Amino acid sequence: MDSILKEVKLHIKDCVPDHFYRMWIEPVTFSVHDGGRVVLAVPNEFYVRRLKENYLVYFEEGFLRLGQKVSVEFKTYNKKMNLRSLNAQIPNGAPIAIPVPIRVSSDFHPQLPGMTPAFNCGRMLKKNFTFDDFVVGDNSSFAYTASLCLAQGNLNGAGVLFLLGKTGLGKSHLSQAVGHHMLSHDVAQQVFYVTAEDFTNEMIYSLRNKNIDQFKEKYRRKCDVLILEDVHFLAGKTATQKELAMTLDYLIDADKKIIFSGCERPDEIPHLNESLKSRLNMGIVTEIKAPDFATRIKILNKKSKSMQCILPTPVTEYIAQEACDDVRQLESALLGVVTRGRLMNRNIDMELAQSVLEKMIGTRKHITIDLIKKLVCETFGVSEQELVSKSRKHNIVKPRQIAIFLSKQYTDQPIKKIGASFKRYHATAIYSVNEVEKAMKEKGQLYEQVRYLSNKLESGRF
Repeated sequence: MDSILKEVKLHIKDCVPDHFYRMWIEPVTFSVHDGGRVVLAVPNEFYVRRLKENYLVYFEEGFLRLGQKVSVEFKTYNKKMNLRSLNAQIPNGAPIAIPVPIRVSSDFHPQLPGMTPAFNCGRMLKKNFTFDDFVVGDNSSFAYTASLCLAQGNLNGAGVLFLLGKTGLGKSHLSQAVGHHMLSHDVAQQVFYVTAEDFTNEMIYSLRNKNIDQFKEKYRRKCDVLILEDVHFLAGKTATQKELAMTLDYLIDADKKIIFSGCERPDEIPHLNESLKSRLNMGIVTEIKAPDFATRIKILNKKSKSMQCILPTPVTEYIAQEACDDVRQLESALLGVVTRGRLMNRNIDMELAQSVLEKMIGTRKHITIDLIKKLVCETFGVSEQELVSKSRKHNIVKPRQIAIFLSKQYTDQPIKKIGASFKRYHATAIYSVNEVEKAMKEKGQLYEQVRYLSNKLESGRF
């Protein structure tokens, strides 16, 4: 059974990041096998909870692949566990194997990025968001180099990096790649990967439950690498800004690494206090732009190879030409073409690619700010004059914010130009986008309204 467990571990190693494997899977040893059940020994109860919640399915799948249909259980091993106590757990006194004791210090409590008792593990680093999997082009070469230098500890003595760019261009990939690099070189590193909204919600939760000291201890003393995304969410959140500024002081003084990401430069985020703004600007601010044609070709070739599907050159060039907004759109187009080909059991050619992309992004190129204004006005029963007026009435403000949000989502216009189209400063336009994004997460009426309008825009029914 030890050899079988070894094979199961090798299977799991291919499914999870290396640092997760070393932290959670490697310490597991075989304990008991009684036919339809396998008991695996782990160092402590923390491991039991962690493995049951996140890795049980991997173990069961691994045994099944080897012809062993068993239920898997995890139990702690300690010096008090003896043959008598183990036999008591096994029917009919089936033979057992006693695991080798695992020496773990009493104060050892492994943590994944962003973990607290209330918020569990926060956000997990995506397995393929590493430096090796990032395709570098002219649009991202400096951001890539700066991120790698930060991870290696030689960013001109600075430990702060701000990644700037539109959604879907690779900010999250590079910021998480720093976390992966740090953990791969030292699994004991504490990498906290959170969004600005996560940080705010966790702070509020801690205040309400009177454990704010634990919150401060976690971020100020126990954090080695802080990855904070969507910094623009902090606009207007005075208490969160104050706490974050003090936390950054502790981390900077301790030479810890900090990676921010956002859609707007720190100086352009509205209602941001000067104290926090100065800290966001302390390090290098580097922008990731939309990839050019040559880079899009490189991305498609790398992604199609990982999908075990080699596309004809004309098809690759066609997708690169049409899906030009961002990397996310490019990957979505590739996935749609490959999936359609496999489901229909036909070769991927230009006809297939054109049929997929025409439905996916064909209508998007015709969407303009004026068209969005017209659609929103018709839907909410307001005039275009009212939409761009100074009115603060709720029945005018909400459609205006939705129109600004949709303009940012479906056009290539910069936020300043979008704001000007509605006779608003760019800071107000950013605030409108943030408000709609926040309201949509509640999945209420506004969510349904935005989804309805998005469907009309994407289907070309306007």
